[in-house]
Amino acid sequence: MREIPEYEKDLASIRSIMERSAKFISLSGLSGILSGIYALCGAAAAFYLIQYPVTPSEFNTYSSSLPGVRPQLLFIAMVVLVASITTGLWLSGKKARKHGLKLWTPASRTLLINISIPLLAGGALILILLFTGHFGLSAPVSLIFYGLALIQGSQNTFDEIRYLGLLEIAIGLVAAIFPGYGLLFWAVGFGILHIIYGAIMYNKYDK
Repeated sequence: MREIPEYEKDLASIRSIMERSAKFISLSGLSGILSGIYALCGAAAAFYLIQYPVTPSEFNTYSSSLPGVRPQLLFIAMVVLVASITTGLWLSGKKARKHGLKLWTPASRTLLINISIPLLAGGALILILLFTGHFGLSAPVSLIFYGLALIQGSQNTFDEIRYLGLLEIAIGLVAAIFPGYGLLFWAVGFGILHIIYGAIMYNKYDK
């Protein structure tokens, strides 16, 4: 067996340190699973609010336009968002401490900046759509802009996030073709895909 020269070992160590400093590697796969569960719970609550007892295949625009419904939908979305962010920060911080890393680093700051622009733009557009009566486009837009944010942020963290972003965009485009099924596509994109992604990341990086 060929022995690895010392200088090659040193170069490998330097390369590893540089990659760790340039990328945010403390993302927790478990947080992805839990975020997916939160999203499915939020989708179930939204379905009950705007469509029940209508079947998921029927688009109930009337219920979505009732005076008190939009604030309730925004409240559900905010609860899911806050729960996901809080869980992600807590579990990522726990993972960082376990590996002797810091959660707040230049890489994590760059990641936050990169994803915030498409997320804020998408959030603003969704609010405009909701309050101008274009309810059927809010789910596709949220999926597409979220996917763009993931792709934008993938350069500063795990490469697998890029593929998740591409899938989110694909689902968002299909959802735009079938606006009456927006809630179902939203549940698939933010719920099921997150659970699958989180499970893959947990088995690959968290164990």
